[in-house]
Amino acid sequence: MAFFSKNPTEPIPDVETKVWACTSDECQCWMRVDYSLKDTPDCPLCHSDMKQEIRMLPELK
Repeated sequence: MAFFSKNPTEPIPDVETKVWACTSDECQCWMRVDYSLKDTPDCPLCHSDMKQEIRMLPELK
């Protein structure tokens, strides 16, 4: 069964977002700064250091 909406959904705009990114070349982990529990977190997957970056991500409200 298919669902069709008469109202098209609006695309979510991308905005510049601060993130923590893992410094390990083997790991692709990253997290939004707003959702980090520490001021300078370690990677939750490989426990390497993380650095701050800016990425274009969908806006969360």
